[in-house]
Amino acid sequence: MDFIFLASITVAVFCMFIAVFQVLLSLGYPFGEFAMGGYYKVLPKKLRIVSAVNALILMFMGLVFLQHTNVLNGLDFLSTNILVWVITIFLGLNTIANLMSRSEKERLFMTPLSGFIFILCLFVSLA
Repeated sequence: MDFIFLASITVAVFCMFIAVFQVLLSLGYPFGEFAMGGYYKVLPKKLRIVSAVNALILMFMGLVFLQHTNVLNGLDFLSTNILVWVITIFLGLNTIANLMSRSEKERLFMTPLSGFIFILCLFVSLA
């Protein structure tokens, strides 16, 4: 297995872990200090809906990278060349936003996590 293949699998696994985290937030678990600016320990209803949508988006992001590197082959209708760059740029901006968060927990945990995923996505996008 080459590095790009492993990097895309790692991106997908981390996207799934973060999706699970978002689902927990959407169900009212008290992890809100690690997300969305850290303003709430338990997210209000509107932000719980946002978390549920974020979970779906994260799962899609992982699938895009798996399709792009041919780990998955059933989604041939999905052109991934532009999508991997859109996701990579988004994760770069997300890392910056996490770094500027008022929540210390979000800065300490989510910034390195999104930064690591961004770097992996960058390698896959450039390959």
